[in-house]
Amino acid sequence: MTPHFTRLMAAAALAALPLTLMAETTDKAHDHAGHDHGHDHGHDHGHDHADEAAERVHAGQFEDSQVAPRALSDWEGAWQSVLPYLLDGTLDPAMAKKAESGEKTAEAYRAYYEVGYATEVNAIDIENDRVTFSSPEGSYGADYVSDGYEILTYDSGSRGVRYIFRKAGGDAEAPGFIQFSDHRIAPEKVSHYHIYTGDDRAEVLKELTNWPTYYPADWSGADILHDQLAH
Repeated sequence: MTPHFTRLMAAAALAALPLTLMAETTDKAHDHAGHDHGHDHGHDHGHDHADEAAERVHAGQFEDSQVAPRALSDWEGAWQSVLPYLLDGTLDPAMAKKAESGEKTAEAYRAYYEVGYATEVNAIDIENDRVTFSSPEGSYGADYVSDGYEILTYDSGSRGVRYIFRKAGGDAEAPGFIQFSDHRIAPEKVSHYHIYTGDDRAEVLKELTNWPTYYPADWSGADILHDQLAH
């Protein structure tokens, strides 16, 4: 088990959908909607639902030409893992709501998200180019620089972008690469995000079942539940 983000062994029972990497002029990019995220996951993206273009992007429908580079400052701030709120039952109403219109029971959704949210890192702080990861065992951090982005297309036709940052120096425990996914494809501040980490850029891109998710550190469990119930 690595000192940074881990996945539950149960992920084997939730095999990822096959994907096809699409060529980019600068890089390739990635969409995490392929792991059922586009259908199951509650999001607060500040969308104006009358804005059809924004809704299409949120649904993973966009042209490569619409994708733009982003800086680490889009994710700057203090963040907390959503996992504890799932495990302590705070998010049970959100699981029940998903079951009302989805294809799983509330219990099955909870199990799915336990795999998705699984992480040892309970807090992340991002300031300038420095990313600090905190876990019950301690904290470690590193400086990161942009390493482009990847667009992935899944068999479902859904697409999305992972923005990638490469470690430029710091603690040995800090991952070599971090990849953000938040249903945005151009510079914009976010209210929460999913993060993928590891030391092999290509291997991290293949991760589809474990997507540790972070909300602002000053949000309460009730705030996060309200966010998820609203979508």
